Amino acid sequence: MSPSDSPDAPASDPASDPASAAGSGPFARLADFAALPRIGALALSVDGSRLAISVATLDPAKKKWQSALWEVDPAGARPARRLTRSVPGESSPVWAPDGSLLFTSARPDPTAAEAGEPKPALWSLPPGGGEARPVLSRPGGISAVSVAADTGDVVVAAATMPGGAEAEADEERRKARADAGVTAVLHEAYPVRYWDHDLGPAAPHLFWAGPLPDDDAVGPVALRDLTPDAIPPHGAGEEFTLSPDGRLLARSEEVPDGPAGHRNRLVVTATDGSGTRVLVDDPLADVYGAAFSPDGSSLVCVREALSTYAEPPDYTLLVVDVAAGTARDLTPDFDRWPSAPQFGADGTGVYFLADDDGRHAVFRVPVDGGAPVRLTGDGAYSHLQVAPDGRALYALRSAYDSPSVPVRLDPQATGQEPAPLPSPGTIDALPGTLHEVDATAADGTRVQSWLVLPEGASADSPAPLVLWIHGGPLMSWNSWSWRWCPWVLAARGYAVLLPNPALSQGFGQEFVRRGWGEWGEAPYTDLMAAVDAAEQRPDIDATRTAAMGGSFGGYMANWTATQTDRFRAIVSHAGLWHIDAFTSTTDAAYYWEKEWGDPLAEPRRYEQNSPHRYADAIRTPMLVIHGDRDYRVPVGEALHLWYDLQKRGVPSKFLYFPDENHWVLTPGNSTVWYETVLAFLAEHVLDEPWQRPALL
Repeated sequence: MSPSDSPDAPASDPASDPASAAGSGPFARLADFAALPRIGALALSVDGSRLAISVATLDPAKKKWQSALWEVDPAGARPARRLTRSVPGESSPVWAPDGSLLFTSARPDPTAAEAGEPKPALWSLPPGGGEARPVLSRPGGISAVSVAADTGDVVVAAATMPGGAEAEADEERRKARADAGVTAVLHEAYPVRYWDHDLGPAAPHLFWAGPLPDDDAVGPVALRDLTPDAIPPHGAGEEFTLSPDGRLLARSEEVPDGPAGHRNRLVVTATDGSGTRVLVDDPLADVYGAAFSPDGSSLVCVREALSTYAEPPDYTLLVVDVAAGTARDLTPDFDRWPSAPQFGADGTGVYFLADDDGRHAVFRVPVDGGAPVRLTGDGAYSHLQVAPDGRALYALRSAYDSPSVPVRLDPQATGQEPAPLPSPGTIDALPGTLHEVDATAADGTRVQSWLVLPEGASADSPAPLVLWIHGGPLMSWNSWSWRWCPWVLAARGYAVLLPNPALSQGFGQEFVRRGWGEWGEAPYTDLMAAVDAAEQRPDIDATRTAAMGGSFGGYMANWTATQTDRFRAIVSHAGLWHIDAFTSTTDAAYYWEKEWGDPLAEPRRYEQNSPHRYADAIRTPMLVIHGDRDYRVPVGEALHLWYDLQKRGVPSKFLYFPDENHWVLTPGNSTVWYETVLAFLAEHVLDEPWQRPALL
């Protein structure tokens, strides 16, 4: 929606793995699963000859994942090779026109007079290899970077204290707070938190650095603050892009939208410091995701219509004339939600991504008008890059039978199923098979699902079934997830059903509308229809089933517990329990109140859809999981649910992570998460004795 308890604890005790003997392969043992490399970013060089990816692997102590940069051959002929290596790791790769690779890292500056606590800085790796060198730094660190394709101009985002545009002033203000022992933040605008961190007193500013100097330059690079008026809580934001000639910076700017509300408009800022002008300011929409045309005369961006009590959001692409400030709709009749647009190499077409029927596909649409054409078949694509000669596209592709891997695509062909380029992220075998299945909802609507079947599942040996409900809710199951990996369950003999019920995107606007503001209606009955259909299969054991989900999926797990006792166990991770309490304490209350209404003036949806009102009906054993640093679904939801279960005598357990957020991100805690879920399912679904994870 939409660090560990003990930092010095080992990631896992192999003897405590509830399925260490479940079979071979990396999914059969959690320690091996945690050690699999994970690809997280892709960047194509300006001349199209080199690809860089980020690859996360376990550090030697197995307490955190370290990210390093690797080079991948765009032609797929040579094996990948590692480019960087450090304890803090490297991320956010982007190429400069001279062939140097820029990245952010908190590695210490070897030339610094004082060590101190390193903050993420911008580093540069020379085109021919060799030692990387730090090129830009700020007291609060650098969080994002954009490079002009033609000139090499650089703009970075950096958290900056009020009045701290100059680095020395920023450092003085930080030091004064630290010396005085002050951690307080005075807020004068909503919100105060975001996902897992507090906002303020520093806020992102955008700094222009021009083309970076060569290796022989002496002294720090002078930075120009392009957003001196940026104020907390969100400041200038971190979504921006430079025109090819480096003269203009396009960015999404947050502006007020009613009491305590916000929306985004599109602005361009001259990098010479001469000012900012508004390009698209739509009072009924958020506008963001801008990308320049190759000649810099146009922009393509996303327009997201603001949701209302009656209507969910809707998305389209706009093409904007930069000089005139005029915009036109590029996808007016496209019944999907386009994202991540960018121009083709010759400027006559726009490529974009969109969920479509359980996939996250690549599309192309002509700039002069026409229907979008889907280029890819199965899979979920991200980090789309266009080769400068227009002869290829590059992207990361994942699916439920593959983690993210780099691929090369034809810019015109349809129905593509590209082979992976050689990289460290490929998995050789899975402990089962993937199937696409359909069900029919109560109103006759098709409900699409993915079904993971374990090895050996058959009519003679039917597999127990776990219903896994996605979060969002405005998303769909279509891509690999390390945090919600069904193959870990399949390696232990479970079948896993991954349905896309009402509210899921990729099935048309009406499909979303079916569940808008009525989460307990069509989304729930769609899920039950999917389970009913799966249970008709001879290779599924309908007498041994469980349900689980996180975020919105956690809400649906909670709702399911109040509506039926058909499941033997239910796992609720970061789930909503009391909707009124959630909407007022989450990090973006104004967003959710658009859908639910004012709880005092329009209480109906709260009363009809809040699971806590039906707590007396719960009979199913429940495992509740939550992180204390979850500000999207605050931990009070889990505490309320846990108390309601305990005082009613419902068999239940509460797995609590004091230092985790909406997800569970550290290797040790992630391993314990899986261990606890597997032990809970084994107890109630497989009738095995409860086995408490050894480190809990």
